[in-house]
Amino acid sequence: MAEHPRTGPGPRTPSLPAAAPRAAAGSLRGAAGSPRPSAARGTAKDAPKDAGVLVIGLGRFGSSIAATLDRLGQDVLGVERSPELVAQWAGRIPLVEADAVNPEALEQLGARDFPVAVVGVGSYLEASVLITANLVDIGVPQIWAKAISAEHARILQRIGAHHVVLPEADAGARVAHLVSGKMLDYIEVEDGFTVVKMSPPKEAQGFTLTQSKLRERYGVTVIGVKSPGVEFQYATPETRISANDIIIVGGHAELLERFAARP
Repeated sequence: MAEHPRTGPGPRTPSLPAAAPRAAAGSLRGAAGSPRPSAARGTAKDAPKDAGVLVIGLGRFGSSIAATLDRLGQDVLGVERSPELVAQWAGRIPLVEADAVNPEALEQLGARDFPVAVVGVGSYLEASVLITANLVDIGVPQIWAKAISAEHARILQRIGAHHVVLPEADAGARVAHLVSGKMLDYIEVEDGFTVVKMSPPKEAQGFTLTQSKLRERYGVTVIGVKSPGVEFQYATPETRISANDIIIVGGHAELLERFAARP
């Protein structure tokens, strides 16, 4: 969502235009995913709801989420106040032009009917906090919000965001793990539990998982194995690991780091 400078001593609360939020591309996708005409150029009453996702802010983060959900066949409605971004995404995803900082705009959008909302606004801290608070006030069951710092994340959590993500910090931590060892991919799931893709250490090569006793020795679990020219296979105690295999391993981050450091 584009940022607008504030003037005057207090925070600026943009007013809602007299007309209802405008939909780009003429129509919005209904719950079944098929286009349907709107009574007023795709106004908020035609937005996908019930099982849909409301994505507020169509910068790089929000637009990526909205476009991916739409490509996966999920009902999604993008909300953006910048005419330039609305024009950029018109015809590519269902969207409306509106300012979600204003609670009345969210009411006109029918935001309370969406089970999930994503606040993709990050760099404009005031807007991020106000939009998240508005969604909390109307009772959206699941609110995901982007933060740009640990302090920002704490504020969003305190006002009621259910999930807070820090894309840049998460990406930085992931890359650090990838460049420092044998890890080929790294995903921290929650509370330190992590799943990694990596090459097997020498002590696992040529042995079954029962024989190598990796779980007993290192506290990690091999979840699956990808051998050259063979589809991914879930691991069993009798799965034999070869030098050219790629293994998927789960466990606590510290234990996985030690395991990945093995020669």
